[in-house]
Amino acid sequence: MKRRSLAALMLVAWATSAHASGGEHGGGLGDLIWPVVNLALLIAALLYFARTPIRDYFASRQGRIRDDLDSAAKALAEAEARHAEWQRRLVELDADLARIRNQARERAEAERRHILADATAAAGRIRSDARLAVDQELMRAREDLRQETARLAIEVAAEALRTQVTDADRGRLVDEFVTGIERSASGPAASAPGA
Repeated sequence: MKRRSLAALMLVAWATSAHASGGEHGGGLGDLIWPVVNLALLIAALLYFARTPIRDYFASRQGRIRDDLDSAAKALAEAEARHAEWQRRLVELDADLARIRNQARERAEAERRHILADATAAAGRIRSDARLAVDQELMRAREDLRQETARLAIEVAAEALRTQVTDADRGRLVDEFVTGIERSASGPAASAPGA
């Protein structure tokens, strides 16, 4: 392989030197052929010597591009999977929020019913206690009224006795009282014949 590359380099050198030496003669078609031949030899030499590195470069470049495309495809698939997961979670979140709202409403309604029931029971107890207190107060007032009526009746009767009973009536009452005591002291036999 070294011999071939050496031969190609010598050919290129000979073509350039032939062109340089041939440039002193008059122009024509020969002046145009040598630059084309030189260019063709140069391209052939470059292709011959640089073909493997160029092929390796493009192969590695193609491999890197393929790897980048694979990585991008994987990243895209992962991103789409994450997006789908977040969409699913968003739907679940909406459903969870609706469920939580419903539970909160149900709890609030149950609490309202419980508070209302407690308030109704408390109102019933208050009414019952108030009735009991009113009944007790009414009984106490009736008792006070009876006692006051009895006291006033005694006062009225005492006043009537003081003003209407004379000394003769008092003497007669004392005599009747003493006679009643004597009869009760003598027993039932003494009271039976007088009856």
